[in-house]
Amino acid sequence: MIAKTPPPPYYAVIFSNLRTEIEDGYEAMADEMVRLAELQPGYLGYESVRYGLGITISYWDSLDAIKNWKANTDHLIAQKFGREKWYAAYKTRIALVERDYGFEL
Repeated sequence: MIAKTPPPPYYAVIFSNLRTEIEDGYEAMADEMVRLAELQPGYLGYESVRYGLGITISYWDSLDAIKNWKANTDHLIAQKFGREKWYAAYKTRIALVERDYGFEL
């Protein structure tokens, strides 16, 4: 699904990653992170794809909302597991969305 975002400006957190072969709870944790992010003040939505390279983009209304999500206790645990076992490499980028456009069916 394409996230339904409000009119700009808002922020995008772009998380690109390469997975290891280790599954060990990854899917359950990923589902839980989506559930928890949806409860965070300032969360606007997300989009995610994986075809070898994984890219998840979450949308937020402010830098403070992003900072608070990064510091969420459960999210900190997921970040630790990601570094230790689930990701061979990752990069996080934070961008200000100044314009968006498109169409829907």
